[in-house]
Amino acid sequence: MIDPRDVTVIAATGLEARAVRRECPQLNVMESGIALAKLDRSRLSDAVISCGLAGGLSRELPTGTVLIPREVARVDGNRVACDEAMQRALVEAARRLGFDPVEEPMMTSATIVHGEERARFAERGFVGVDMESGLIDAPRIAVVRVILDTPDNELSAAWARPAIALMNPLLWPQAAWLARNAPRCARIAAVILNEVEGSPRDNRA
Repeated sequence: MIDPRDVTVIAATGLEARAVRRECPQLNVMESGIALAKLDRSRLSDAVISCGLAGGLSRELPTGTVLIPREVARVDGNRVACDEAMQRALVEAARRLGFDPVEEPMMTSATIVHGEERARFAERGFVGVDMESGLIDAPRIAVVRVILDTPDNELSAAWARPAIALMNPLLWPQAAWLARNAPRCARIAAVILNEVEGSPRDNRA
């Protein structure tokens, strides 16, 4: 059970935050910015869920794969265990919706991960990467992320600043791919969050 009165949901971008607010109007959602650049940490509750998109580290995990890790590695290499009850509730919700979530560790990076870095991190046992989850400082955390980019479909590092990236014509093919896939993946994460036991709504991705 996740009590919506006790949880703050962190979503990095406006797209991810809108997906959660649309599917989970009962939850307190904060748009944190990439790498928590816009987060007002004074407003966090004791229980925080990081919800949205992730980069995949293995070719075996395609776009749309659901990640609900048991632990997250911080930028400094230290690992933090996800709250067992919240993690289990998210896994069970995903399975009720027909997803097969991956529970292996995720990592948080200070930069967008590319090329051989993905393989190196995969060899260390990580299945996905984001730029926020490992920066959250709260007594209880959990993560539900959906893989967007993969080793076979990488994104430019310029997307760390989306408004600037959109001005580059060379990135317009990536922008078109993102327009098709990012909303779909963000909604999957949000619908799983809404499906957690105790939620008053019942949506399907």
